Amino acid sequence: YLQVTAAKESSWRIAIHTAQRMAIEADCTFRESHDKAGEKGLKTARAIGMLTYRNPHIFEDKQKDEDANKLDHFKASSYIEYQGDKLAKRFNAFSYWVLTKAMDTHNVARGRNQSLEEILQTISQRTLIMGIETDILCPLNEQEYLAKYIPDAELVVVHSEYGHDGFLTEKEHIETHLKHWLTQK
Repeated sequence: YLQVTAAKESSWRIAIHTAQRMAIEADCTFRESHDKAGEKGLKTARAIGMLTYRNPHIFEDKQKDEDANKLDHFKASSYIEYQGDKLAKRFNAFSYWVLTKAMDTHNVARGRNQSLEEILQTISQRTLIMGIETDILCPLNEQEYLAKYIPDAELVVVHSEYGHDGFLTEKEHIETHLKHWLTQK
Protein backbone atom coordinates (compact mmCIF):
# COMPACT_ATOMS: atom_id res chain seq x y z
CA TYR A 1 0.00 0.00 0.00
CA LEU A 2 1.55 3.31 -1.12
CA GLN A 3 0.02 6.67 -0.30
CA VAL A 4 1.04 10.16 -1.47
CA THR A 5 4.56 9.04 -2.32
CA ALA A 6 6.89 8.57 -5.24
CA ALA A 7 9.58 6.19 -6.46
CA LYS A 8 12.19 8.88 -5.82
CA GLU A 9 12.35 12.30 -4.27
CA SER A 10 11.52 15.01 -6.80
CA SER A 11 13.60 18.10 -7.49
CA TRP A 12 10.60 20.12 -6.26
CA ARG A 13 10.62 18.46 -2.83
CA ILE A 14 14.42 18.62 -2.58
CA ALA A 15 14.20 22.38 -3.22
CA ILE A 16 11.53 22.72 -0.52
CA HIS A 17 13.66 20.76 1.95
CA THR A 18 16.68 22.90 1.08
CA ALA A 19 14.69 26.08 1.77
CA GLN A 20 13.57 24.57 5.08
CA ARG A 21 17.15 23.73 6.06
CA MET A 22 18.26 27.22 5.07
CA ALA A 23 15.63 28.64 7.42
CA ILE A 24 16.88 26.44 10.26
CA GLU A 25 20.53 27.25 9.55
CA ALA A 26 19.75 30.99 9.48
CA ASP A 27 18.70 30.78 13.13
CA CYS A 28 21.85 31.86 14.99
CA THR A 29 21.08 29.39 17.80
CA PHE A 30 20.92 26.32 15.53
CA ARG A 31 24.43 25.03 16.34
CA GLU A 32 24.06 25.54 20.09
CA SER A 33 23.76 22.52 22.42
CA HIS A 34 20.29 22.77 23.93
CA ASP A 35 16.77 21.56 23.16
CA LYS A 36 15.53 24.93 21.88
CA ALA A 37 18.47 25.48 19.50
CA GLY A 38 17.22 26.56 16.09
CA GLU A 39 13.60 26.85 17.26
CA LYS A 40 12.83 30.05 15.31
CA GLY A 41 14.33 28.48 12.20
CA LEU A 42 12.27 25.34 12.77
CA LYS A 43 9.10 27.42 12.97
CA THR A 44 10.00 29.08 9.67
CA ALA A 45 10.78 25.71 8.10
CA ARG A 46 7.36 24.49 9.19
CA ALA A 47 5.76 27.57 7.64
CA ILE A 48 7.46 26.76 4.34
CA GLY A 49 6.21 23.19 4.58
CA MET A 50 2.65 24.24 5.41
CA LEU A 51 2.46 26.12 2.11
CA THR A 52 3.03 22.81 0.32
CA TYR A 53 0.84 20.61 2.52
CA ARG A 54 -2.24 22.62 1.61
CA ASN A 55 -2.90 24.66 -1.54
CA PRO A 56 -3.93 28.23 -2.47
CA HIS A 57 -7.62 27.34 -2.71
CA ILE A 58 -7.89 25.99 0.83
CA PHE A 59 -6.03 29.00 2.23
CA GLU A 60 -8.48 31.32 0.48
CA ASP A 61 -11.42 29.27 1.70
CA LYS A 62 -10.33 28.82 5.33
CA GLN A 63 -7.95 31.70 6.11
CA LYS A 64 -9.43 34.67 4.25
CA ASP A 65 -10.09 37.87 6.20
CA GLU A 66 -13.32 39.67 5.32
CA ASP A 67 -12.27 43.02 6.83
CA ALA A 68 -11.06 45.14 3.90
CA ASN A 69 -9.40 47.61 6.31
CA LYS A 70 -7.30 45.04 8.15
CA LEU A 71 -3.59 45.88 8.18
CA ASP A 72 -2.13 43.16 10.39
CA HIS A 73 -2.93 39.98 12.34
CA PHE A 74 -4.31 38.16 9.32
CA LYS A 75 -5.91 34.73 9.74
CA ALA A 76 -3.40 33.13 7.36
CA SER A 77 -0.48 34.60 9.34
CA SER A 78 -1.93 33.41 12.62
CA TYR A 79 -2.50 29.93 11.23
CA ILE A 80 1.04 29.58 9.90
CA GLU A 81 2.57 30.89 13.14
CA TYR A 82 0.40 28.52 15.18
CA GLN A 83 1.55 25.55 13.10
CA GLY A 84 5.20 26.54 13.66
CA ASP A 85 4.66 26.87 17.41
CA LYS A 86 2.88 23.52 17.52
CA LEU A 87 5.70 21.69 15.72
CA ALA A 88 8.39 23.31 17.90
CA LYS A 89 6.73 21.80 20.98
CA ARG A 90 7.14 18.24 19.70
CA PHE A 91 10.19 18.35 17.43
CA ASN A 92 13.64 19.89 17.53
CA ALA A 93 15.39 21.72 14.71
CA PHE A 94 18.26 19.28 14.33
CA SER A 95 15.93 16.27 13.97
CA TYR A 96 13.85 18.12 11.38
CA TRP A 97 17.02 19.13 9.50
CA VAL A 98 18.21 15.50 9.43
CA LEU A 99 14.75 14.24 8.41
CA THR A 100 14.71 16.54 5.37
CA LYS A 101 18.20 15.36 4.38
CA ALA A 102 17.05 11.75 4.61
CA MET A 103 13.95 12.45 2.50
CA ASP A 104 16.15 14.04 -0.18
CA THR A 105 17.90 10.71 -0.70
CA HIS A 106 14.76 8.64 -1.35
CA ASN A 107 15.29 6.77 -4.61
CA VAL A 108 14.40 3.09 -5.05
CA ALA A 109 16.92 2.86 -7.93
CA ARG A 110 19.90 3.87 -5.80
CA GLY A 111 22.59 1.20 -5.74
CA ARG A 112 20.96 -0.91 -8.44
CA ASN A 113 21.99 -1.49 -12.02
CA GLN A 114 18.53 -1.02 -13.47
CA SER A 115 16.36 1.91 -14.43
CA LEU A 116 13.66 3.07 -12.07
CA GLU A 117 11.02 1.67 -14.42
CA GLU A 118 12.74 -1.75 -14.53
CA ILE A 119 12.95 -1.88 -10.75
CA LEU A 120 9.28 -1.00 -10.31
CA GLN A 121 8.37 -3.73 -12.82
CA THR A 122 10.00 -6.33 -10.54
CA ILE A 123 7.47 -5.71 -7.76
CA SER A 124 5.36 -8.85 -7.60
CA GLN A 125 3.04 -7.91 -4.77
CA ARG A 126 -0.41 -6.57 -5.43
CA THR A 127 -0.10 -2.83 -4.76
CA LEU A 128 -2.64 -0.18 -3.89
CA ILE A 129 -1.51 3.34 -4.69
CA MET A 130 -3.44 6.37 -3.45
CA GLY A 131 -2.95 9.96 -4.48
CA ILE A 132 -4.70 13.18 -3.59
CA GLU A 133 -5.96 15.09 -6.62
CA THR A 134 -5.02 18.53 -5.22
CA ASP A 135 -1.64 17.54 -3.73
CA ILE A 136 1.09 19.95 -4.86
CA LEU A 137 3.79 18.34 -2.69
CA CYS A 138 3.41 14.81 -4.11
CA PRO A 139 1.48 15.50 -7.31
CA LEU A 140 -0.83 12.86 -8.70
CA ASN A 141 1.40 12.29 -11.74
CA GLU A 142 3.93 10.66 -9.39
CA GLN A 143 1.39 8.08 -8.21
CA GLU A 144 0.28 7.57 -11.82
CA TYR A 145 3.92 6.80 -12.67
CA LEU A 146 4.05 4.16 -9.93
CA ALA A 147 0.79 2.61 -11.14
CA LYS A 148 2.07 2.53 -14.71
CA TYR A 149 5.21 0.56 -13.89
CA ILE A 150 4.20 -1.66 -10.94
CA PRO A 151 2.61 -4.70 -12.63
CA ASP A 152 -0.31 -5.47 -10.29
CA ALA A 153 -1.02 -1.93 -9.13
CA GLU A 154 -4.33 -0.19 -8.61
CA LEU A 155 -4.45 3.59 -8.46
CA VAL A 156 -7.11 5.31 -6.37
CA VAL A 157 -7.49 9.07 -6.64
CA VAL A 158 -8.80 10.62 -3.44
CA HIS A 159 -10.78 13.81 -3.89
CA SER A 160 -9.88 16.41 -1.30
CA GLU A 161 -9.66 20.17 -1.18
CA TYR A 162 -6.87 19.89 1.42
CA GLY A 163 -3.94 19.05 -0.87
CA HIS A 164 -1.22 16.84 0.64
CA ASP A 165 -3.00 16.99 4.00
CA GLY A 166 -5.88 15.17 2.33
CA PHE A 167 -4.30 11.92 3.48
CA LEU A 168 -5.06 13.13 7.02
CA THR A 169 -8.43 14.81 6.45
CA GLU A 170 -9.98 12.16 4.19
CA LYS A 171 -9.32 9.17 6.44
CA GLU A 172 -12.84 7.74 5.99
CA HIS A 173 -12.50 7.69 2.19
CA ILE A 174 -9.01 6.25 2.43
CA GLU A 175 -10.14 3.62 4.92
CA THR A 176 -13.05 2.63 2.64
CA HIS A 177 -10.74 2.19 -0.36
CA LEU A 178 -8.15 0.32 1.69
CA LYS A 179 -10.72 -2.06 3.21
CA HIS A 180 -12.19 -2.75 -0.24
CA TRP A 181 -8.74 -3.42 -1.68
CA LEU A 182 -7.79 -5.72 1.20
CA THR A 183 -10.89 -7.87 0.64
CA GLN A 184 -10.17 -8.37 -3.09
CA LYS A 185 -8.37 -11.47 -4.42
